[in-house]
Amino acid sequence: MATVSRRDFLNKGAKIVAAGSAGLLAACGTEKTGEAPAVHTRKTFRWKMVTTWQPHFPVMGEGADRAAKWIEEMSEGRLKIDVYGGGELVPALQAFDAVTQGVAQMSHGASYYWAGKIPAAQFFSAVPFGMNAQQMNAWLYFGGGLKLWEEIYADFQLIPMPGGNTGVQMGGWFNKEIRSVDDLKGLKMRIPGLGGKVIAKAGGSAILSAGGEIFTNLERGVIDATEWIGPYHDYLMGFHKIAKYYYYPGWHEPGTVLEFAVNKRAFEELPKDLQEIVRTAAYRSNVMMLSEFEAKNNVYLQKLRETGKVALKRFPEEVLNAFRRYSQEVIDELVEGDPLSRKVYESFSKFRKEVGGWAEISEKVYYNLIGGME
Repeated sequence: MATVSRRDFLNKGAKIVAAGSAGLLAACGTEKTGEAPAVHTRKTFRWKMVTTWQPHFPVMGEGADRAAKWIEEMSEGRLKIDVYGGGELVPALQAFDAVTQGVAQMSHGASYYWAGKIPAAQFFSAVPFGMNAQQMNAWLYFGGGLKLWEEIYADFQLIPMPGGNTGVQMGGWFNKEIRSVDDLKGLKMRIPGLGGKVIAKAGGSAILSAGGEIFTNLERGVIDATEWIGPYHDYLMGFHKIAKYYYYPGWHEPGTVLEFAVNKRAFEELPKDLQEIVRTAAYRSNVMMLSEFEAKNNVYLQKLRETGKVALKRFPEEVLNAFRRYSQEVIDELVEGDPLSRKVYESFSKFRKEVGGWAEISEKVYYNLIGGME
């Protein structure tokens, strides 16, 4: 990473202050320029947004609704977006294709759902034993991750934008206790992405299904276990009514990035100010969704405990060590067979190593320090 001298840092700060002052003077009418004032066309646009979530689904679906509302408000009605939950316009897991084909101009989901089309896309959602939410944001916005993401979506005529994060997830709900790696053999688990391949290596079966199907599948025995997100969502989904064992940590999804994907042609047809409004709404959604999960997860963890029906358990060390080993095997096999995945993973792993050095003496130490405080 490039180094910055103290003098350069201070000079840069001075230039920013000067630029800000100039902007303020211009805004006050004390500075004249030869440029004509910006003129915004009053042309209006109407988009469709499809999501992988049920209509108005807590946090994610509601977040997509809010983003559409913000865009309409910031654009003063020049860009209106109709939001469709999974199954309303297209099936939940066909949102990617719908935006690529122009059936809709925008989608909200998670990139690991498209692993069958773009294996490298999985690195932009969740990597087992990977980075947490703030580290993923740091990599995407300031470590080159977003440029790589845009590169791999370009062939599909899509522009990706981070649009939320779940934070560290739970390990999932199980209908039987997991005492050893042997208990994973034959297990049918709803789990997407790279985590699903890890379960397969452990002797289980990974099943991908949309959120709206999980409860019924678990209740009917189509699956033996499921991961979803964390206590807030899991409580609302009602998993505690049909599964007893609730495991942690969420080794498979330590900071899952959600995405907005925008049809490139539709985006380029927008005036520049509307393009920036769309990007701004995505930034805002990224912060809001993570914040909502963080605010509510502990509240609902207590609610789950109060039911008296939930056995909250930590995965045994033997199982976590196996997950860690299988995770690296899965990643090694992926990057060996896919040059694009190798390129993305090189960037991801390099940044993880660099940011991890800081985390060792900052967050990790701090969390240990405050662990015993009330």
